[in-house]
Amino acid sequence: MVTKLKCTFVFFLLLTTSLISHAQSKLFNGKNLKGWYAYEPKTGKHTNASDIFYVENKMIRLYGDKLGYVMTEKSFSNFQLTVVFRWNTDSTITRKSNKRNSGIMYLVPTSTKDTLWPKGIQYQVKEGGTGDFVLLQEVTLMVKGKQTEPGKSVTSARFSDAEKPVGEWNTAVITVMNGNVKQELNGKLVNEGTLTATGEGRILLQYEGYPIDFSKIVIKKI
Repeated sequence: MVTKLKCTFVFFLLLTTSLISHAQSKLFNGKNLKGWYAYEPKTGKHTNASDIFYVENKMIRLYGDKLGYVMTEKSFSNFQLTVVFRWNTDSTITRKSNKRNSGIMYLVPTSTKDTLWPKGIQYQVKEGGTGDFVLLQEVTLMVKGKQTEPGKSVTSARFSDAEKPVGEWNTAVITVMNGNVKQELNGKLVNEGTLTATGEGRILLQYEGYPIDFSKIVIKKI
């Protein structure tokens, strides 16, 4: 009887572990940029993202003299995305700008062309402004019962501040469920709204000139 119970417990443990691992996927494997491509305006799309950006010490490191981004090859709907990031303050690294500004984009349609910046929602990562919605290329949201105006780049301000001092790691969590969008920063709700046109799309990490590191990028289907 004890042996039977033990076997049942082990089976349950293995089943639970399997379900968790299938529900959550690492978009960054800590080794390379497999599953991502890169873009910068002068040379266009690079299937090998490492042509432009870097993986060092188990981090995606965006820096250099070329503005651009890395984008997932896959598209997602109804998900929770967790991204851990920090500003790279190493003064020896080449940068395009001294203004701390970046972003995590999501719901970027597969049909949209590569450009700075494509259609989608940006979780603004900016010194003193992390957590704003930046709605790009006519995307709109209902925020606090009011619809945002369509436009090339429209900002809907965060509700509260939660960013850590420059150089420390921050955790951004983005939840998209049946058109409802929620942005959290370091465990605190900073923005939320409802899409006026639901859909799915890819994930994009922006390089706007100031070096930034990403150490963990995990997505969970919900």
